[in-house]
Amino acid sequence: MQHPDGKKSFQDHARAVIELEAAAVQQLLTRLGPDFDNACTLLLQTRGRVVVVGMGKSGHIGSKIAATLASTGTPAFFVHPGEASHGDLGMITPEDSVIAISNSGETGEILTILPIIKRMGVKMIALTGGLDSSLAKQADATLDVSVEKEACPLNLAPTSSTTVTLAMGDALAVALYRSRDFSPEDFARSHPGGQLGRRLLMYVSDIMHTGDTIPVINDSASTQDALLEMSSKGLGMTAIVNKQNEMTGIFTDGDLRRTLNEGVNLYTAKITELMGKNPVTTKADRLAAETVQLMREKKINGLFVVDDKQHIVGALNMHDLLKAGIV
Repeated sequence: MQHPDGKKSFQDHARAVIELEAAAVQQLLTRLGPDFDNACTLLLQTRGRVVVVGMGKSGHIGSKIAATLASTGTPAFFVHPGEASHGDLGMITPEDSVIAISNSGETGEILTILPIIKRMGVKMIALTGGLDSSLAKQADATLDVSVEKEACPLNLAPTSSTTVTLAMGDALAVALYRSRDFSPEDFARSHPGGQLGRRLLMYVSDIMHTGDTIPVINDSASTQDALLEMSSKGLGMTAIVNKQNEMTGIFTDGDLRRTLNEGVNLYTAKITELMGKNPVTTKADRLAAETVQLMREKKINGLFVVDDKQHIVGALNMHDLLKAGIV
């Protein structure tokens, strides 16, 4: 669609912005050096919390950086520098460290609180485009987030600069994440209410059907018995076990359709002749998310849960995983 200026389309303008910002982020690779290592070391050594400060658009980026740090193993929160000089500075303790964000490095609200922060002995990392600025001179480590040009046509609205700052913040968070050997379980503990938490914390044992709800028949049962068991338990399958109660096979809705297509007499056929042998199974202590992946790879809709002796302890299907929010 043609833009109202009659020269370029909306898509042309969008591509120009994305290309410019992508190039600005790419330039960050050439700026990583000893100060990045120093910043990571300071943050790892922080005994309190990481406090992120920034005004305006830098403040919005700062809030996101603080949230990313907090969710990846580095306790952090955001403090508005304007509010800090009116009481919120009490949220910062000598055990903390500060990440100060300012494109120019001369943001008045941040410079106002710097003497107090330095007096407390708090270590400070600056994310700034002003390498000779007042902020950079006071910082213990300075990360260069300067850009040649904002994506804004007037070169005024923070666009490329905020994108670059956000990328640098992500780089810090992930570098710290890897240094701390932060596990999927650690990540899930900070996301218990969402799908990420459910995917990472829920085990097969939390979802599976147990006891009398498990569809199972012995290997001497008839095919009709198998169909009745499948219908009554509603999982679209039944397990077949031997006299030692070990699982030897499985009969599913899919097996039933194939049997009918082949013209097999269900009244005379033995279930051991129709069942699938060497069925895919899982363990109760396996992560539910892993089981989803297993079922997708094997292209199956349900499976049984067995112990080390191949005794059936549970059953589940894709509907159970959907209901639990794993899929």
